[in-house]
Amino acid sequence: MDISISVVLYKTTETDLKKTLNDIIIESAITIYLIDNSPTDVLKNIVVGSKIHYIHNPSNPGFGAAHNIAITRAIEAGSKYHFVVNPDAYFEEDVITPMVNYMSLNKDVGMMMPKIVNENGTVQNLPKLLPSPYSIFMRKLKRPKKVYDTFINRYELRTVPDDVIYNAPILSGCFTLLNLDAIKEVGMYDDIFFMYFEDWDLSRRMHAKYKTIYFPRVSVYHGYESGANKSSKLFKIFINSAITYFNKWGWFFDSNRVKVNKKALAQFKK
Repeated sequence: MDISISVVLYKTTETDLKKTLNDIIIESAITIYLIDNSPTDVLKNIVVGSKIHYIHNPSNPGFGAAHNIAITRAIEAGSKYHFVVNPDAYFEEDVITPMVNYMSLNKDVGMMMPKIVNENGTVQNLPKLLPSPYSIFMRKLKRPKKVYDTFINRYELRTVPDDVIYNAPILSGCFTLLNLDAIKEVGMYDDIFFMYFEDWDLSRRMHAKYKTIYFPRVSVYHGYESGANKSSKLFKIFINSAITYFNKWGWFFDSNRVKVNKKALAQFKK
C-alpha cells in the first residue's frame, strides 16, 4: 500500500529534522514531502534519497496550505495513506504500520492520531470535543480551579481509560494519518487558516462523514511549545484563527456541536 508523509518546516533546526527523518526513513517504501516555508533553503542540504522530495516555499502560506501542497502531490502519485507530521515529533517504535493496518481494516476511518506524549512520557491530552467559545476561554483562563478541572476533564476526554480506542470529534494535527480517499470527499485543510484551528476544522469536516480515531496503542513524542501563550505575535494569530473558526461553524448557537459532543460522550457510558 502506498504511504506518504509530509513535514512542514519553518526555521526548523537540523537536529529536529534529522531526528524526525531518521525514524521515518527506516520505512524505505514511504515517500516523504518536506515543504519548507523558511526564508532560505539551507535545510535542502541534509535531504538525501530519492524518496524525499524537498519543496522550498518561502511565501509561507501557512501550516495547512503548505501540507495541502504535499497532499495534492501524494494523491497525484497514487498514495492512499498520508501522514501529517510536525518536525518536532519523533517515535521509538513502529507507529506507521499499526496505524495504517487499522485504517486499512476499517474503511469508515478517515483520520487517526496516536497517543502523543512529552519527552518525560506524560500524555498530552489532545483529542477533544468540538470547541465552543467558552472552551477556548477556559483553556486560557484556567480558573476558578474547581470549575476548570470539571470542564477540562470533560472537554479533553481525560477520564477515558488510557488504552481505549475511540472516535474523537477533534484530533491534533501534530501527527495525523489521513485516508486520502476520504480527503478527496471532504477536502484538504482550509487554507483560510494560517496556523491554529486548521486541524480542528478538518477534524470536524471529517468527523461528519467518517470516524476520526484516537489510537493509543502506539505513541509519538512531541515537543509541546504552546507558542500562543508565550508570543504576542502567535497569540494574535491564534485569536484570528479562533474568530475564523467560529465564524465558519457558529459561535454560541451551534446545535450540531451539541449533538456531536453528546454522541462522542455516549461512547463511554456503560
